[in-house]
Amino acid sequence: MERVLVSIITIGDELLIGQTIDTNSAWMAQQLNAMGIWVQRRVAIGDVKEAILKALEEEGAISDIVLITGGLGPTADDITKPVLTGYFGGKLVRDEITYQRVMQFFESRGLPTLQRNVDQSLVPDVCTVLHNTRGTAPGMWFEKNGKIYVSLPGVPHEMKGLMEDHVLPRLREHFNTPAVMHQTLLTSGMGESFIAERLLSFEAGLPPEIKLAYLPAYGVLKLRLTAFGEDKLSTAAALSIYFHQMKDLLPDIAVADQDIPLAEVLGKILVEKGKTVGTAESCTGGFISHSMTLIPGSSAWYDGSVVTYSNEMKMQLLGVKAETLDKYGAVSEEVVMEMAAGALRQLKTDYIIAVSGIMGPDGGTPEKPVGTVWIAAGSAGELIAVKRQLIYDRYNNIQMTAAYAMNELRKLIV
Repeated sequence: MERVLVSIITIGDELLIGQTIDTNSAWMAQQLNAMGIWVQRRVAIGDVKEAILKALEEEGAISDIVLITGGLGPTADDITKPVLTGYFGGKLVRDEITYQRVMQFFESRGLPTLQRNVDQSLVPDVCTVLHNTRGTAPGMWFEKNGKIYVSLPGVPHEMKGLMEDHVLPRLREHFNTPAVMHQTLLTSGMGESFIAERLLSFEAGLPPEIKLAYLPAYGVLKLRLTAFGEDKLSTAAALSIYFHQMKDLLPDIAVADQDIPLAEVLGKILVEKGKTVGTAESCTGGFISHSMTLIPGSSAWYDGSVVTYSNEMKMQLLGVKAETLDKYGAVSEEVVMEMAAGALRQLKTDYIIAVSGIMGPDGGTPEKPVGTVWIAAGSAGELIAVKRQLIYDRYNNIQMTAAYAMNELRKLIV
């Protein structure tokens, strides 16, 4: 079965200058790949007629589907709609459903309806209109020379609604796609090159229809196996066999059989044990707590945090001794252990994570260079401390510290 290929074109000057990060393409690619449609190219272009026309020609020549986001707003720089109208040989006409939605949108908010807003109801008469229930700009579905072109708003919330309500169901009806299955092993504690060395024979023995991808993230490495087949049942069965073979080769660093955040992994373990955790954070400034509370249902296992950035707050709120700070410094095993013990007394949680470090870009010394981090984790019955030496910029060091700290607790209680 041949692959169905898709190109994604994102339109907007703001994407090219880095003012806006393109999250649309990543989300679209995930949804398409899950239904067996392969994204082979992603292209970002500005709000320029010639660039849009060139991209349409080039991507339409190599892909079965061309998805376009952006340039459908009410301002002068949003030129996608008139360019598409000319490209597909149509003229703009008013779509009554969209017109009524635009009018209701502004009237319900007590706002005047400008002509530029009304003009959002204009669509090429050669397209199938995809009605937008989350905004005022409709999507547009075109077909030309056996290829499908779909234009969607660049606002992520609106784009996702149109994809889920219209585009994905239509593509399922239109194409007979192969089954594509993924399974991801989350690992932590070993670098990519060392894991690749351990999996050398395993990877060489994979059949052509199963591929292994190495996906580094903060403090973890994701190993994703992707299988292609005729049907989901047999494809999933074959994938499962190789996945467990891979996992058995990495028992010391395997964290989870899912592509989920470390905070969620830790939360699942705590829920199973009926235990709670808190944090005492210095260098991360609450980032570990933030990571935990991003997980739905975290109130079942996360109780709170004490953020003590200064030495004064470490002494006042956590009971860290002045003599300990004077003798060893804030970034030390001794201080981070006292922070953890103090947080356990204050928060009364079953487990605690405490961190203190130098995130950079300055503040380091020859004895304690930038990136030095001490992590304490455990309970009143067992507290451990480990040192990490990070090499990244400030933000990445903070994220790495959070990941390493959560994994140290996970290893202790699993």
